[in-house]
Amino acid sequence: MMQALVDGLTEPRDQVIIIGDTKSPADFDLPGARFLGVEAQHATGLSSALHCPTRHYARKNVGYLLAIRDGAPLIQETDDDNLPIDGFFAPATRTITAPIVRQAGWINVYRYFADGAIWPRGLPLDQIHGALPDFETLSVETLDCPIQQGLANGNPDVDAIFRLVSPRDVTFRPDRRVALGPGGWCPFNSQNTLWFPDAFPLLYLPAHCSFRMTDIWRSFVAQRIAWENGWSLLFHHATVWQDRNPHNLMRDFEDEIPGYMNNERIAAALGDLPLAAGPGAMADNLIRCYQALIDLGVVGEAETPLLKCWLTDLGL
Repeated sequence: MMQALVDGLTEPRDQVIIIGDTKSPADFDLPGARFLGVEAQHATGLSSALHCPTRHYARKNVGYLLAIRDGAPLIQETDDDNLPIDGFFAPATRTITAPIVRQAGWINVYRYFADGAIWPRGLPLDQIHGALPDFETLSVETLDCPIQQGLANGNPDVDAIFRLVSPRDVTFRPDRRVALGPGGWCPFNSQNTLWFPDAFPLLYLPAHCSFRMTDIWRSFVAQRIAWENGWSLLFHHATVWQDRNPHNLMRDFEDEIPGYMNNERIAAALGDLPLAAGPGAMADNLIRCYQALIDLGVVGEAETPLLKCWLTDLGL
């Protein structure tokens, strides 16, 4: 699957960055890709590389920082169990004309792309069947979308409850995209997400929290800060097929319980924060948001110095 990522590169400056961990093979080599084991990450001089816990998904932060330092015009994040399909390598634009949901509260976006009961990981369980405006009634507008979530066919990013009660492959409809306006909450993940430079600081994955919530809680922070900047969050058709690595579903369920029990509280706390617009406010906004999660007790206090490493590495 990673070979397919390399094979799809079309521009000389394009690169695939693979971030290893302590359990990664020391001699891993994929021609055309840039692999960094833990020692190589330490040698980058990034504070985040030295202080981020090992054996943790948040070490992807090091890869984001390297891409940013190399002057990446955009970052497409994915994982090693995702196969790119039609549209993954298509040219991307930040300005998008798309239907937009201008409704506050929780929005189960997956229901616009698939029939039946399906929901993204991180959506509060009592919001799975929440009322949605009909797709055909949505206003089509030209929007600023520096964060764009692509869906995943096959074994998409759903929670353990869905996988336990409905173990089936999923194919999302390929002919739609939909954006969320300010006040609309929907979790997005790190499986197939495109980021433009103004939003790069929001890539930060917290390390001192539930493994199954790190990218979900990041998504809530990113959405909240996006509202201040007049950005919309775009969801579009699947451009990867996920052949999911082996997971213990009951362990996943256990790791997702902090989300089931706290995501409503998190959205309320973030929504009440006084934030500011513009790139100059980005660092303070991130600190305020993660302090709110620490105050709620869902993220550990050790997150603060790690977030400061991230901001230092970004020069913020």
